[in-house]
Amino acid sequence: MLYYLFDYLHKHFDLPGSGVFQYISFRAAMAIITSLLISLIFGRRIIEYIRKKQVGETIRNLGLEGQNQKQGTPTMGGLIIIAAILIPTLLFAKLHNVYIILMLCTTIWLGTIGFLDDYIKVFKKDKEGLKGKFKVIGQIGLGLIVGITLYFNSNVVIKEKVCNSLEVEMANDMFAHDVNASNLPHYSTTPSKSLKTTIPFVKNNEFNYSKLISFIGDDYEKWGWLVFIPIVILIITSVSNGANLTDGLDGLATGTSAIIGATLLIFAYVSGNMIFANYLNIMYIPSTGELVIFMGAFIGACVGFMWYNSYPAQVFMGDTGSLTLGGIIAVYALAIRKELLIPILCGIFLVENLSVVMQVSYFKYTKKKYGEGRRIFKMSPLHHHYQKLGFHESKIVTRFWIVGVMLAILTFVTLKLR
Repeated sequence: MLYYLFDYLHKHFDLPGSGVFQYISFRAAMAIITSLLISLIFGRRIIEYIRKKQVGETIRNLGLEGQNQKQGTPTMGGLIIIAAILIPTLLFAKLHNVYIILMLCTTIWLGTIGFLDDYIKVFKKDKEGLKGKFKVIGQIGLGLIVGITLYFNSNVVIKEKVCNSLEVEMANDMFAHDVNASNLPHYSTTPSKSLKTTIPFVKNNEFNYSKLISFIGDDYEKWGWLVFIPIVILIITSVSNGANLTDGLDGLATGTSAIIGATLLIFAYVSGNMIFANYLNIMYIPSTGELVIFMGAFIGACVGFMWYNSYPAQVFMGDTGSLTLGGIIAVYALAIRKELLIPILCGIFLVENLSVVMQVSYFKYTKKKYGEGRRIFKMSPLHHHYQKLGFHESKIVTRFWIVGVMLAILTFVTLKLR
């Protein structure tokens, strides 16, 4: 909203300083600051309100150190994160941008599902919360919206690198009055619809989902949505559930999400900038630079929430926050076509997910074969395994953050390791 106000003042009144709102870097910085302030200032008031309403977490006795002290800690703190993301985005982003609309939709959609789950647990005193099938239906619904939008919306395009000399000359002519055209990347002047995405560790690191159904004939590309949309649903469901499972220790999910968010912010910035995209040899995706503002708010919300969520936590985010964080990361990665980097970048979420799958599968297998269920880990998800081994909660969280930073760096490195 402020973007449109200052844009109007700049164009019609030439108000000094109003032109600064044209810069993505400035608006992203303002989004981070605003998000932090909302989390820190209004976060305390929200926590006090939740505490008055006796919205406390019911802790199952799992025999973990420090577990009893968490009994009654206010939950549903994800509302702080959602507010700290939405308000700065509405203030500083271009709200007509299709990617921003998609991210706002994702935040509200998954925030609502998570809120319903927490509400049932806390107010209805039902420990199961929202039935698993309804969560999955909600995630599939979001996946359909995201997949259909990314595939069919005319504003979701990329610019291919040009190969023929005539197009190169046209691209050069467009910018010759500003800079030395010979130093510019040669991208087509006409954006195109494409299902291409970035794939790591491959020299020509672009993969087209449509090729998965190339066996159906020469017109296979127009049926690419048959593959693309199910993949979108799978990614959103997996990552949002992975973040949900990771939310088991004070500050673990928020800190990990902030690290992932910072990485995706950089990817969005370079993908939306022709010069940087050319240097890194990645796809140039027009209009994705605006996503930097949204991710700035996301990072600010995570860091600000950790003020209250770090050990010992004064509030838990609940499913209201964890499902939302995971869903945002998944949709954001899809929008900037870096979703195939998720197994590396979101490695913490991945191993948390896998630890649960392995534990449950092995237990069922051994119970069927030997008549007695056996376990691979002392407890799952993985962070509880380390608690059972005697590691302090804050040490586990800090070490997971360090691993998260290493995975983020490795994700950047994949752009040059081909």
